[in-house]
Amino acid sequence: MSRLSELAESLIGSEIVKLGNEISARIRNGEQIYNYTIGDFDPAIFPIPAELEEEIVGAYRERHTNYPPGDGLPELRKAVSTFIKEHEGLDYGLDEIQIASGGRPIIYSIFKTIVDKGDKVIYAVPSWNNNHYVHMNGGEHCLIEALPENNFMPLASDIKPHIKGATLLCLCTPQNPTGTTMSKTELEQICDMVLEENASRGADEKKLFIMFDQMYFTLTYGDTVHYNPVSLRPEMKEYTVFVDGISKAFSATGVRVGWALGPVKVIAKIKALLSHIGAWAPMAEQYATARYLVQTEAVNKYLSHLGTELSERLNRIYDGIIGLKQKGYPVDAVTPQAGLYLTIKFDLVGSRANSQTLAEQSDVTQYLLSEAGFAVVPFYAFGANRQSPWYRLSVGTCRKEDIDVVIGKLDKALSKLQLQYSNQ
Repeated sequence: MSRLSELAESLIGSEIVKLGNEISARIRNGEQIYNYTIGDFDPAIFPIPAELEEEIVGAYRERHTNYPPGDGLPELRKAVSTFIKEHEGLDYGLDEIQIASGGRPIIYSIFKTIVDKGDKVIYAVPSWNNNHYVHMNGGEHCLIEALPENNFMPLASDIKPHIKGATLLCLCTPQNPTGTTMSKTELEQICDMVLEENASRGADEKKLFIMFDQMYFTLTYGDTVHYNPVSLRPEMKEYTVFVDGISKAFSATGVRVGWALGPVKVIAKIKALLSHIGAWAPMAEQYATARYLVQTEAVNKYLSHLGTELSERLNRIYDGIIGLKQKGYPVDAVTPQAGLYLTIKFDLVGSRANSQTLAEQSDVTQYLLSEAGFAVVPFYAFGANRQSPWYRLSVGTCRKEDIDVVIGKLDKALSKLQLQYSNQ
C-alpha cells in the first residue's frame, strides 16, 4: 500500500483502546474481568437524569432532527450561560459560548485555532490526550513530568521554564487520569505568569492562552474546591478557553453535548472550524439539554446523588488499597479528590510470579489482569514514563457489591508474589 499523509503514518494508536480490546476478548472467552479502564459510565449503574432522558425523547418526537445553528441553539447557549453563572459565578454572553458534540471536537478546534506548526505547547503528564493533540497539530512538546508528591498536578515552578514564547498551556482540573485538583495558590501563580508573559509581548505577537479543561468540575468531594483562572484573575478571561459539557457531570458521555467558553474572537474561529467539520451536537439533544439545565432543583439533586455514589466507590477502593499497603504489599493510592478516577500504585517490577519475572510495567498490568481479573490503565497510556508504577482506576462501571471481592482478589494475587519473595 502506498504511503499516506505524514500525520496518518505517524499517528500512535491508543494504549487504552489496545487494552480494552484485550479485555473484551477475555470477557468473550468467559473470564470474570473487573473492568475499571474506561472513563465512562455503565448506564445500568449511572443512568442519565430522568428529566434529561424525557427531554431528549420529547425533542425527537417534536421532530428536531435538522441541522443545528453553527454555534449551537441560542436557547442552549443561554442555558449554559445560566448554569455557569450559578455554579461558578462566571459571566459569559452567547457570543462567548460554542456548542459541539462533546469535549473532543472543542479541544481539537482550540488547538487548530491557536497552535501553528512548531508552536510551543505546555502540558503535564500524565494527562489525557494532550500528547496526541500536540502531535496532530505539529506543535513543539513542552512536557512536564508531574510528581506524586504534588498529586500529579503541574506546579507554577514546573511551567515557568517553558513559558517564554509558548502559545498554549493545557490545564485540566479535576484531572483525567488522576482524579486530583489544582490548588488555588498554584493556579493563581500560573495565571500571574501568563498575564506577565502576555504583557511582555508586542502587539503583533501571538499571546499565550490557557486551555482549561474542567469537564469534571461539578464532581469534587470532601473539602476539595474547584478553582478556575477567570474567577481568580478576571483579566484571564481574555486568554482562557474553557472545555466543558454534560458528559461527566450528568453521566451523559454518549449524548454528546459539550461547550467552549472563551474570548469572542477565539469562539468565532472555533465556530468556523466546526462549520467545516460538522461536529455539532445533535439538534434534539441540544433542545433537551437547554430545557434540562434550567431545571435547577433537578440538576442539583442529580449532581449531589452522582457525587455521593462516585465518592463512596472511590473511598472504599482507596481504603482497600491502603489496607493492602498496610499488609506490606508495594502498593499505594492517592486520596480521592474529584471526578471518577482513583490514582493507584503497583510497584511490582522485578518480582516473580509462576517462575516468571515481571520485568516491565506492562508485565505488572498483565499479571493483575490474569491473576485478579483486575483491569486498570497504566499512566504510560497518558504520556507518562513507560515504567511508571501508577495507574488510573475508573469507578464509572463499578458495582459496590464487587469492591470487597476485587480487593480480595488483589490480596490473593499479591500474596503469590510475596511467596515468591520469601522463597528467594
